[in-house]
Amino acid sequence: MSLDNVPNLRGLDGDGSVQVHQDADTKIEGAKVFSVYGKGGIGKSTTSSNLSAAFSMMGKRVLQIGCDPKHDSTFTLTGRLQATVIDILKDVDFHAEELRPEDYVATGFNGVKCVEAGGPPAGTGCGGYVVGQTVKLLKQHHLLEDTDVVIFDVLGDVVCGGFAAPLQHADRALIITANDFDSIYAMNRIIAAVQAKSGNYKVRLAGCVANRSRDTNEVDRYCERVGFNRIAHMPDIDAIRRSRLKKKTLFEMDDSEDIVMARAEYMRLADKLWRSVQEPGSTPAPLPDREIFELLGFD
Repeated sequence: MSLDNVPNLRGLDGDGSVQVHQDADTKIEGAKVFSVYGKGGIGKSTTSSNLSAAFSMMGKRVLQIGCDPKHDSTFTLTGRLQATVIDILKDVDFHAEELRPEDYVATGFNGVKCVEAGGPPAGTGCGGYVVGQTVKLLKQHHLLEDTDVVIFDVLGDVVCGGFAAPLQHADRALIITANDFDSIYAMNRIIAAVQAKSGNYKVRLAGCVANRSRDTNEVDRYCERVGFNRIAHMPDIDAIRRSRLKKKTLFEMDDSEDIVMARAEYMRLADKLWRSVQEPGSTPAPLPDREIFELLGFD
């Protein structure tokens, strides 16, 4: 099949892949944009929400966009599950001009703006469309003009064209991992996806966070092998579990030794990410599947 006459399908995003490219009208300008990826259940939403809170404590104007049909990315910031952009668009028969910002944007802890993009039902449609429509709405309502930081919290370890769509907007991609084979294996695949996107877009890798892990030896061994950086470590502490049960970020919880420590780590991570956009970014070389198995697998 020739692509010469197919609109908006120009250029390769990795070997053997041709993907719909970002519409110039939906480009996010002004704000620093971060996309958070990692294996499903690894703690991306917890990390994203506490990062948003940390950025807001630094005086930044923050917008967090959840990109998961479960629409649970922002509930610790707002204290509730909110309706998704895709469901709200369905309610108005996809007449976006009928929507107002308050229909799909909620204000959470310390002024963080919260949006749940949602996603298509399983097996139908593309997550990339949902991300694109969300950014388009935000631009139409001028909500990105007064924003310093945008955080995309992206579904699981899916690296197809649809869920790689936030990488078209991002300055830096952050990967959440644990100190185990499965999550490091997923990280390796995400690194490959980001590296493919970086050929056509500004996105670069910021580094990884070892999350819910007492030790970091396996993560560090992998990072040393491929030339990647672990930029934070969040131990598996009960305070984080309790904060989610209370529908709060760590910055709203009563002080304890663990909570004070975790807050400080999120503040360090936010500062590091803010400064990372002025730096070249990490360019690791992901391993072939067999090599990562030999590096981390068991006999």
